[in-house]
Amino acid sequence: MISRYFKIALFALAAIPAVLSMGPAAGAQALSVLPVNVQMAPGEQAATVTVANQGTSETAVQIRAYKWSQDGDKDELTASNDVIVSPPIARIAPGDSQVVRLILRHPPQGREETYRIILDQIPPPAEPGVVHVVLRMSIPIFAQPATRATADVQFHVEVKDGQTSLVGVNNGLRHEAIRGIELKTSDGRELKVEPGASPYILAGTTRHWKIDAPDASSLANGTVRMTAHSDAGAIEQQVQVASSL
Repeated sequence: MISRYFKIALFALAAIPAVLSMGPAAGAQALSVLPVNVQMAPGEQAATVTVANQGTSETAVQIRAYKWSQDGDKDELTASNDVIVSPPIARIAPGDSQVVRLILRHPPQGREETYRIILDQIPPPAEPGVVHVVLRMSIPIFAQPATRATADVQFHVEVKDGQTSLVGVNNGLRHEAIRGIELKTSDGRELKVEPGASPYILAGTTRHWKIDAPDASSLANGTVRMTAHSDAGAIEQQVQVASSL
């Protein structure tokens, strides 16, 4: 089982080509993957991603599929045969690309199914005086059921054990992505939300975004103004503060 994928999947969501080798004798290598997330519409059980080698030497990659779930605020990846990856290993010449086919063995039933493919660059043979830095990328897959599935995220602010958090509870049947969160108190103070957190909240799960609120007691039993962007559109609402101080 692999957890906290966002700690190891550097540059994956932005699909920014990365320099993958170092040292005076090392040739520059760069990989990019498109699309940066895979959407399978109702009735679809196949999709493709394209891995491009923008470097100056041949590289090899391995691609594996995992079931993706969330346990509290932790992302969990579990080895799964639900998604067939073809080819699972590929060698890509400089300036060339490889199309990787993803096949879903069973269609989702009643709710969205979520997976991730992990793409690992296979390191080249060791060379004296050369340090090779290889890349790992994590790409989400969202597979929709035949019936209409929507997200239903309810928010509140929680003050508990000295920690203040924005809490999102997704009671819906598909994921939601929450980005650009801004919180403001009734007296105009801006509350800083932790940067760099994964935006996804999967169906049936709860997420916490940490808030920097030194004077949390002043928020107790009040409301804050929340603005953000989601896949469904702009979010602008008053959010209740629940305190257990």
